[in-house]
Amino acid sequence: MTTTQNTLTRAVSTTGASDLIHAMAVTPTGDRRRPQLRADAILAWAPLAHRLVRRYANGRTDPDDLRQTAMVGLIKAVDGFDPRRGSDFGAYATPTIVGELKRYFRDRGWAVRLPRPLHDLHQRVEDARRHLTQHLNRSPTADDVAAYLGTTVEEVLEGLECEYARRAASLSAPVHPEGDTELGELVGHHDDAYRQAELRHDLYEAMAHLSERERRVVTLYYYGNLTQSEIGRQLGMSQMHASRLIRRALDTLRTRLGPGS
Repeated sequence: MTTTQNTLTRAVSTTGASDLIHAMAVTPTGDRRRPQLRADAILAWAPLAHRLVRRYANGRTDPDDLRQTAMVGLIKAVDGFDPRRGSDFGAYATPTIVGELKRYFRDRGWAVRLPRPLHDLHQRVEDARRHLTQHLNRSPTADDVAAYLGTTVEEVLEGLECEYARRAASLSAPVHPEGDTELGELVGHHDDAYRQAELRHDLYEAMAHLSERERRVVTLYYYGNLTQSEIGRQLGMSQMHASRLIRRALDTLRTRLGPGS
């Protein structure tokens, strides 16, 4: 067991706490005394979880969340402890609690949850920067980090950019310290005009596949707002023939424009 684990274990009242955890571990699952022994053991070892929280607190994370996370790790350790594999519960529980805290920072300590490969890349880049800063006695460049990790500068820059995912900026935050413009005013929004422009372009290309008479009939019907009878009189054809031309033109357009047109 490490010196740190020894210190943490001594922080707990080992006599009563150890007795409780061992008594619970050897009590059969169906025994009515086991739930109370379990609750007492968790309470007795809670100072260990709280001490680990203080070690990992960074001032940016809600301490209540960290305490709850550490207690989840402690409960897992209590439920999984087997004295036959080792009698020191503190040495067993510490890595379990620490692992839970590290998962919290990995999964929930970011404003935007990163994919695991990106998160790992960010961690590697940060570790390399800390090592190189001590070794070079200066802030390392992206080239320094890339050479140290055996990767490309682009990957290093991608890892560094992940830092922006730690905290979200308020949309009410000013863009410039002395200006009135807020960040939310610069955020784009959905504009149907782009979609309408695309549809008009697609329709224009589809219309090119109609005959000249079909194009004229469709134009008069949909854009000129004429009835089929009025189109027939204007173009010297019957209303039924105008109707057939419109229907045939629409079939061609639907084929060209695809489903949903």
